[in-house]
Amino acid sequence: MTVTRIDVGGESPYEVVVGTGVLGELPGLLGPRVRTVAVVHPETLPEIARPVCGAIEAAGYEVVRLPVPDAEQAKTAEVAAGLWSAFGRHGMTRSDAVVGVGGGATTDLAGFAAATWLRGVKVVQVPTTLLGMVDAAVGGKTGINTPEGKNLVGSFHPPAGVLCDLATLMSVPRDDYVGGLAEIIKGGFIADPEILRLIEEDPQGARHPEGRHTRELIERKISVKAGVVGADLRESGLREILNYGHTLAHAIERVEDYRMRHGEAVAIGMVYAAELSRLDGRIGIDLVDRTRAILTSVGLPTAYRRDAWPALRDHMRLDKKSRGATLRFIVLDGVAQVSTLEDPPEALLEAAYGEIAR
Repeated sequence: MTVTRIDVGGESPYEVVVGTGVLGELPGLLGPRVRTVAVVHPETLPEIARPVCGAIEAAGYEVVRLPVPDAEQAKTAEVAAGLWSAFGRHGMTRSDAVVGVGGGATTDLAGFAAATWLRGVKVVQVPTTLLGMVDAAVGGKTGINTPEGKNLVGSFHPPAGVLCDLATLMSVPRDDYVGGLAEIIKGGFIADPEILRLIEEDPQGARHPEGRHTRELIERKISVKAGVVGADLRESGLREILNYGHTLAHAIERVEDYRMRHGEAVAIGMVYAAELSRLDGRIGIDLVDRTRAILTSVGLPTAYRRDAWPALRDHMRLDKKSRGATLRFIVLDGVAQVSTLEDPPEALLEAAYGEIAR
């Protein structure tokens, strides 16, 4: 299979490499000055880190394996502190490197640990889930959660490169894979309508890593994110569009104590954002219906508990897009036409939630 290279520009440019058997690129990304490489991976999935460690060791580097908890349980200050202690015990210097292997939570944590150790060491991301490949591992955003909210502590720290080995998707549990489709669909609504057309053409195929449009969908979504973050690494403007659906999604994740998949929460959040857009007079019911239809066709949820609104509204106050007391939502003016809705009236927020409540 051919290899696709997607450039991410900006102040620290790098490549996202997509293909099968791309681990051979890893030593070149680490470079000749690196001596020790810390490989951060989920503790329950040592097998996903084994070929990565093997490729690094074969190139003559010293490998330190650092297993961490699964999923969002890894993104805590305590786990990050454990990584810093391990870096210190193994004598990692500013010329050494971190490799994050796993889903989005693992790559977020690995990137944050690299960004904060000695004020920044090299990191290479090797995402092994659909969500990690098309979103979390690309863009240089790193972070951990706090009891008050998701990703409230973090840093912008672009990787030296991202390696997406499509073969790893074959072992991803089906529900996790479908969850990752939410971020791909988001890319269609905010920037690339062809993504929506491909999913509408073959929704069942989209649910499988061997689907006929799978690779194109992945590459298109990575290209969307690469274009945005290359122009706005630090989320000072354009990059905010990537948060479409995420204001409510992060609140749902907090209410669920992170037991709900990120993609499932984002799917619900996108319907909510679409309803906000409609009720604010920006789009028609046809685009809201299309949002629901596409998400439902691949098996993603589009509604949430009616009684959860007070808790959700409380958690949204700490959304990282907020400015002071002003709550801000990314909304649609049409397909691939995005704007910001600032400080919407409480009645509008509640009415939009009424449209997705069950």
